[in-house]
Amino acid sequence: MQDNERSGLMLAMTGFASLSVGDAVIKTMAGEWSPLAVGALRFTIGAVALSILLYHKEGAQGFRPSHPWLQLGRGFCLAAASLCFFCAIFLMPLASAMALAFVAPVLVALFSGPLLGEKVKLPTIIASAIALCGVVLVLRPNVAVLGLAAFLPLASAFFFSLMIIANRASGGQGSALSMQAFMALVAAPLLIVATAVGHYSGMPSLAVTMPDWSVLARCMIVAATASTAHWLVYLGTTKAGAATIAPTTYVQMLVAITLGWWWFDDAPDAITLTGAGIIIGAGLVLWRSTAPALGTKMGGR
Repeated sequence: MQDNERSGLMLAMTGFASLSVGDAVIKTMAGEWSPLAVGALRFTIGAVALSILLYHKEGAQGFRPSHPWLQLGRGFCLAAASLCFFCAIFLMPLASAMALAFVAPVLVALFSGPLLGEKVKLPTIIASAIALCGVVLVLRPNVAVLGLAAFLPLASAFFFSLMIIANRASGGQGSALSMQAFMALVAAPLLIVATAVGHYSGMPSLAVTMPDWSVLARCMIVAATASTAHWLVYLGTTKAGAATIAPTTYVQMLVAITLGWWWFDDAPDAITLTGAGIIIGAGLVLWRSTAPALGTKMGGR
């Protein structure tokens, strides 16, 4: 049992760290190509790869969701969350964007009440208040420099939390592979449309030109690291349980700070680090209050 937990934790940490590596690779493309185009290409590659795997494993039947509108909602939320986050890391230090995106678990707990009928408990309210203090600290320097664009990671966290709620509602409606494929198949065309709108908007930063081969290569790397990361987290969850691996998601913050400092010379100041620590602390408070329930849900599958 302990060996399973250890290997599960290692798999999950490797997966979450890989996500931050992918985010850093995306940031290297800032100024080279439209962030909307980067997102569209990344998800198109993912959708094609996941579709091939799904057809190989489940055939044509695997592409027939039982609740199509719910799958459309999941894909829309993923597209919106990715679009906002990609734009954010093009504009902001990686660690700051990541810190604000970590508000998502708190939003999931808050939204689960009105949207899923779950009771919102006192620890959730406390964690939300703590997280809000951290958000204010992290936003402080970024709003002064970027204006409203500094709120992009919060918008990403909002849509990501709605996606998690929709994921819960989708429980038991298909395999893990089909659930990933449905999201990518919806997100990719939506991001392609967003890319076209951005291109014709007249904004120079959203204009789509023929990219350098290295941009295409980096998009492929991001698609591969993201798919591998999600698979590693899935394996880690099956071995150790959702409640056990949940805190390992915060390894992303450590990797983001390290890569932001190393690759982009973005050293977060003390106030930003304090804000990030407060947001992570709020997430851990929330995790401690919900860990038994998460463990029960995972064990019952």
